[in-house]
Amino acid sequence: MADKEVIKILTENNLKVTPQRVAVLEVIMGLENHPSAENIVDYIRLNFPHVPFGTVYKILDAFIEKEIIQRVKTENGIIRYDSVKKPHHHLYCEDSERIEDFYDEDLNKLLENYFKKKKIPNFTIKDYKLQIVGKFKV
Repeated sequence: MADKEVIKILTENNLKVTPQRVAVLEVIMGLENHPSAENIVDYIRLNFPHVPFGTVYKILDAFIEKEIIQRVKTENGIIRYDSVKKPHHHLYCEDSERIEDFYDEDLNKLLENYFKKKKIPNFTIKDYKLQIVGKFKV
């Protein structure tokens, strides 16, 4: 049976609850490692062996349009997906391409105050996210 939270998210966003949509969102929320589309397809194919890549990409695009998930781009240009809504930034490891969420209220306030004072001409800021690049110690 599908996760009640996943079904609630889909219905609140006026998306038809289909097994494929439920599976995609469950994978993104369950993995918590910012999966790529390929990672998502690999997991979904355990239960839906014939799901086409195109279907998964359409579902991901619909989720992004509805702001259910967001794209996270790696330094190598690979698109990954994130379902966390709470304000956060990302730690990106150059060696492993691992991405972890980084929560820091002080940093959020610093950025918010900075951009309140520093206006960017002809640009309205909607949001800001930092991707901090480095290496995780093993």
